[in-house]
Amino acid sequence: MPTFACVALVDRRGWVLLQERDEHAPIDPECWGLSGGHVEPGEDVEAAAYRELLEETGLDLPPGTLTHHATYDVFHEHYGSTDPVHVFVAGLDLADDDVECHEGRRIVFVDPGTFGDLTLTHSASVALPDLLRSDLYRRAIA
Repeated sequence: MPTFACVALVDRRGWVLLQERDEHAPIDPECWGLSGGHVEPGEDVEAAAYRELLEETGLDLPPGTLTHHATYDVFHEHYGSTDPVHVFVAGLDLADDDVECHEGRRIVFVDPGTFGDLTLTHSASVALPDLLRSDLYRRAIA
């Protein structure tokens, strides 16, 4: 069973960094989601979150920056299975220009008020509403 690690970076406005996936993505193509991906065999879930963030955005965050928010069971049509998705969060003073797009069409901070206008990945559609209601989100923008 694959395991996934995703990262929700929150800027000081409360906007969340999302990736617009392209048509080549095996999971949820043409959707908006969190940066992240597969946890490699034998890899620590938190280490995978930092690695995936670096690979997809060029952001090399120091250890201890990310906080585990929750783990969700998400159905992935590509695999035909329900898999654990670990979501990590950090509130950072960043802007779109600080982020490189190494995967997908673009990676930008998105106003949570517009999430309803986007086609979200399965994991983002589960994780984002829960995150926005959390104390961790409120602390990230404080």
